[in-house]
Amino acid sequence: MLHGRGVPQQVPMEWDRSGLPSWTYHNEELAGIEKDVLFRRHWQLACHLSDVAERGSYVTFDMVGERALVLRGADGVLRAFHNLCRHRGSRVVATSRGRCDRMLTCPFHGWRYNLDGTLRGPAFPDSLPKLDRTEYGLKPIDLDVWRGFVFVRFLPGDQPSVSEVFARHDAEATPYGTDAMEPAAEFEIQELAANWKAVADVEHDVYHIHQAHPDLQDLYGRKFHNEPLIDGTDRAFGAFSEGPGRRWSVRCYKRILPERLDLPVPNRRAWLYLGLFPNTVIAFCPHSTSFYQWYPLSMRRTIWRQATYRYREESRESRLSRYLSHRIDRYTEREDIRLTEWIWEAMESSAFDGVILSDLEYTVRSYHDAIRTRIPVTTLERAPQRGAVAETNARMSRLSSP
Repeated sequence: MLHGRGVPQQVPMEWDRSGLPSWTYHNEELAGIEKDVLFRRHWQLACHLSDVAERGSYVTFDMVGERALVLRGADGVLRAFHNLCRHRGSRVVATSRGRCDRMLTCPFHGWRYNLDGTLRGPAFPDSLPKLDRTEYGLKPIDLDVWRGFVFVRFLPGDQPSVSEVFARHDAEATPYGTDAMEPAAEFEIQELAANWKAVADVEHDVYHIHQAHPDLQDLYGRKFHNEPLIDGTDRAFGAFSEGPGRRWSVRCYKRILPERLDLPVPNRRAWLYLGLFPNTVIAFCPHSTSFYQWYPLSMRRTIWRQATYRYREESRESRLSRYLSHRIDRYTEREDIRLTEWIWEAMESSAFDGVILSDLEYTVRSYHDAIRTRIPVTTLERAPQRGAVAETNARMSRLSSP
């Protein structure tokens, strides 16, 4: 997939090397539009099937003002609901994961719901009019599953099913057998002091690896590359470099990693990353699979959420490999957090006059183009007048509609 000096083949000879205007990273009005257009109306990875395998088991997932509840019913069917009681909007479930035997009970006033979401009954029913069990049941959310991963969508959107979006990656992803994995640890959540797009920019940037990530540079050398966003997904692939490695984690990891004969030869000593627009990556390793995602808490704060899954029959070598890869990831994560916060705060500086993207950052450009298509106001070099961002975007959207 590479030519010349590690430049992806998909990069044209001439292209616009500018990024999104800096105002788009520091505008509260735009942040509200992004939450609605990009996050509520696109698929969001909530959990894995193994997190909700038993009847009555559930996972909750909060983002951009929405609260999702993924629940395995008494009939074995997996469903997703808004985690809002129909009485006053309280959380019906307060914990991030767990299991209930027969019903859910709202901790505020005690309204009870069956595991299929229907209303079982309010507390003190004589104090209320007669309530239809379905009409006043938990409100459903779109749900989809791909390779064992469970996705939800809070509002209708034009993004196809997750299986359709990922279809071009099926042949490569299938041999990993992620459907049969189980949780390796709890969900991890942390908060970053940066706009979510700055997080995405660093995530899609290959150019910085050789300088900023000594462990990844030792692991991959120049064998890591990523591909532009195409129809809602992108792909990155890191084949391990030859040699034992200089850094302790990398050296031990390369030595201990068992060979997966059931994987295609190129994937046996490599990490594969499949990204789903706008904010999710699934990382496939020979010993485990992880997902991570980022989404806005506010214009200035971003949530980073991740989880790792392992094979049920895990050898000692695979377990050690998973531990060592986790060490490499943690160093890389800390380095990326610092860089993300630096590049975001720089955009408020009087000296900042935009970016010039390298060929190794062409995926960043394709990602920005996807945002521009969905939110046309981001094509403007200067922000509209205060209070006019939504109106301007609506007008530009109507003009760009076929």
